[in-house]
Amino acid sequence: MSQVRPIGYKAYSPRPFLKKDREKVEILFGGLSWRAENVLQALFENLGYLARPLPPPTREDLMLGRELADIGQCCPTSFTAGNLANFLRTETDRIGPDAVVENYVYLTAGACGACRFGQYRQSYELALRGLGLDSFRMFLLAQDELDQGEIAGGGIEMNMPLTIGALWAVLCTDVLQSLEYQTRPYEVTKGQTDKVVRESVDFLCDKFRKRPYRGKKLGVLVWHLTTNYFVDALREVFDRFKAIEVDRLQAKPVVKITGEFYIQTVEGAPSYDIHAWLENEGSEVYPAAVATWFDYLFRIRAQAIAEYVGIKPRARIELARIKGLHYLYGWAYNRLRAALRNIPHEMPSQSELRRLAAPYYHHRLQGGEGDMLIGKALWAHLRNKAHMICELSPYGCLPNTMSVGAMAGVLGDHPDLLYAPLEVKGDAEVHALSRCQMVLTEAKKRAKSEFEAALEQSGLTLEMARERLDAMPEMKKATYHVPGHGWVGIGANLVTELARESGR
Repeated sequence: MSQVRPIGYKAYSPRPFLKKDREKVEILFGGLSWRAENVLQALFENLGYLARPLPPPTREDLMLGRELADIGQCCPTSFTAGNLANFLRTETDRIGPDAVVENYVYLTAGACGACRFGQYRQSYELALRGLGLDSFRMFLLAQDELDQGEIAGGGIEMNMPLTIGALWAVLCTDVLQSLEYQTRPYEVTKGQTDKVVRESVDFLCDKFRKRPYRGKKLGVLVWHLTTNYFVDALREVFDRFKAIEVDRLQAKPVVKITGEFYIQTVEGAPSYDIHAWLENEGSEVYPAAVATWFDYLFRIRAQAIAEYVGIKPRARIELARIKGLHYLYGWAYNRLRAALRNIPHEMPSQSELRRLAAPYYHHRLQGGEGDMLIGKALWAHLRNKAHMICELSPYGCLPNTMSVGAMAGVLGDHPDLLYAPLEVKGDAEVHALSRCQMVLTEAKKRAKSEFEAALEQSGLTLEMARERLDAMPEMKKATYHVPGHGWVGIGANLVTELARESGR
């Protein structure tokens, strides 16, 4: 009887992607908001690449991801694997498998740790084998290195013009998204904000596509930090928002989105379209900024180095370098915020997030977003940034499970914090939104009570406040920055500002 020989595991090793192939090979990518993805496509084109973001993920992507990859993985894995697989399957039907293998490569971020993000690549491999596309090429991009050199044949250069440009693309679209989400719930003409945002993203794409060449090393970093190129572009975006009339004299609950990186960032099916659902329910959404994640990466890098000060040579110098870059990063973000009159939300201080989370979550537990989920919830609550926290956790996500568990202690100490942890499976929408609705009902009550308290404190009635607002047309523009007066909701803060303006 012949013996069956075991087949050993063969590690995935992509074929080279050569520089001469750039003219015909298209780079596929995804996993961010549509704003960031469009601008990143323009950045790739600026550097001479062909690139396109994958289509928005759908429920069909989730089902195909479960079919072709590991059904036990968290839904971000299934969504991303299925999203890539569905695109490649469609293209295979159109041009054939050989052309797909030759004409496309996939670029994605790589990581490791407690989160299964480090296993995404294996899920992609399974999906590709299931499609008969074993030789399709995938390449990983490290999240914490600015200059990674040429990869796999030199067809993609992970140098500073690409990584710094990608960082600025994220920062610019983050502040735009924040302005958008503070405008749309109050727009007088429905759909106007979406129209202006589309035009603004197209404009930013054009600016990134025409970005000047400033070298490949230190020169490109210095230029991005000092140039007015992107500041001026955002000022033009701001001018477009001046055409939007808003009615902010309303009591709307502010809902802060936190959670697993992919689920909280991507709008649409992977998060049960929670952003649009909350707005339709009468809320103002405080979206999760990708910029905060990069801010966190600076912090954990500094934490790791700090432990070797006095032990490892040059650790103190390296720590000073990282802290210096961290400061410049925050300064650059605030410079872009200032171009939009500081209306976009500020980045919370990482030291404050760590301090707030410390009694409940150790700062060295770095899976997922680590202690930030606890820190951001407390920061938003204690600093009056939101009426309610909505944490989006993929089914079976270890870091988020730890966060939700730690929040039990937080709620014991802060019982007035409104917290809605939603376990996202991708196909249990009714249950998740029903749970969110219960907490949102209480948030609406708080927003209404706050608005009424602001009216009483100011000595105004709603009718009197509207009369004063009508007499100050500048305050009815989306570009008017309502100062904070200690209230959470923008409506309550506007009431106080109207009372002060009329008293001057």
